[in-house]
Amino acid sequence: MAESGTAPDPIPARYRAAARLLAPGVVYLAVRTIGLLVLGWLSAANDEDVLSNLAAWDGEWYLEIAEHGYAGVDPSMVDGFGNRYPETSMAFFPAYPVLVHAFSLLPGFSALGGAVAVSLIAGVFAAYGLTRLGERVGGNRTVGLLLVVLFAAAPMSVVLSMAYSEALFCALAIWGLIGVLERNWVLAGLCCAAAGLVRPTAAALLAVVGLAALIAVVRRRDGWRPWLAMLLAPSGLALYIGWVATQTGALNGYFELQQRGWSSAFDGGLATGEFLLESLAMDKSVLETFTAWIVLAALVLLVLCVKMRMPWPLLVFAIAVLVVDLGSDGLMYSKVRLMLPAFPLLIPVAIGLSKRRRSTAWASAALLVFFGSWFGAYSLTAWPYAI
Repeated sequence: MAESGTAPDPIPARYRAAARLLAPGVVYLAVRTIGLLVLGWLSAANDEDVLSNLAAWDGEWYLEIAEHGYAGVDPSMVDGFGNRYPETSMAFFPAYPVLVHAFSLLPGFSALGGAVAVSLIAGVFAAYGLTRLGERVGGNRTVGLLLVVLFAAAPMSVVLSMAYSEALFCALAIWGLIGVLERNWVLAGLCCAAAGLVRPTAAALLAVVGLAALIAVVRRRDGWRPWLAMLLAPSGLALYIGWVATQTGALNGYFELQQRGWSSAFDGGLATGEFLLESLAMDKSVLETFTAWIVLAALVLLVLCVKMRMPWPLLVFAIAVLVVDLGSDGLMYSKVRLMLPAFPLLIPVAIGLSKRRRSTAWASAALLVFFGSWFGAYSLTAWPYAI
């Protein structure tokens, strides 16, 4: 019975607990639903099919590999220069298409349905990890939920709902970093190993997990667990790069096929710098101009991460992702998508919004949601080139 003068709680405790438990997933799915609605709108405006857009570009490769394996990919599929070599399909890492294939075996699932399901589930796992990171770094749950909103609405977050591997990689990277921060070395090692079978960007996570585990060993912390993390972390990436080497007959076979097929090689950022200068100084397309500004915004956010003294594993991971992305040439239109795993850059924004009045914070978040949704949908519909 409530004490005299105390109003009874209108919301039972079990409902509050359920809402707290479900909030990260619900927030993530709500934002991605808005993104899909915007994609549907722009697809209709450009006389395109939404499902075809969800399977566009790299998605076609992942679906072909999921259905037919590396050797059975349709011969009409070509690289960025319109060429096809026996090893071209090996540019795409195996974990995502393997999961897509597994889902496609379920009743009622096609390969595309399986691909979207894998991305959807991975995105929800990423949302729960981001909420945990936001609470840990920002000090409260609001920061965590705002971080989920910003990630789900980031420019090019449309790929989180497509037949792309970004959602799966980000989920593994987020939980791998949680493992490092919480000194759960088994979690960190396993997530890093799995990420190494998803995307080459796993090298950024490997650097963080390896360094953190080495520090723990030197300081004689946590017994044998850091040693296990150091053993597990590189295994996935090494296994796939090694397999490609055996198939191509060259130790650097994977990197050669990336260079030959997509002109993707590290140049220290020269190509990116030239692109930025041209996009901001010359008459370029809307997407190119916005891409340049988003890259510059990411660099500003990196400075803010340094100023706020973000935990070093998050900071080093974000820096490594930016170095790998912006330090390489290749398709400039893919730069924003490839920055998506640099999610720690969003933490200063989430913390800043959490300190504003609630109406201001959520109004600002809503604007970012609609901009990010538009940018991704525009890049798939009105923009004619690969993302």
